[in-house]
Amino acid sequence: MEAPARLVDLPTGATGTVASLSADQGLRQRLEALGLRPGQAVQVLRRGWWSGPLHVRVGMTELMLRRRDAARVSLAA
Repeated sequence: MEAPARLVDLPTGATGTVASLSADQGLRQRLEALGLRPGQAVQVLRRGWWSGPLHVRVGMTELMLRRRDAARVSLAA
């Protein structure tokens, strides 16, 4: 089975490694400030109903991330 290509596709409870961010400069700076940098491990803790946000853990930090922003985070294979 193939590894998910984006953070938004990662199943609940699974862990992945950030490969790259495909976002404009403002969003990229915000995501990097939250800890989403290439090489960092990220785990999906919960998913909001319908199109709700993802609750993720990056290092020791937990954050809520909009799905459209999570779709811009590519994961390593």
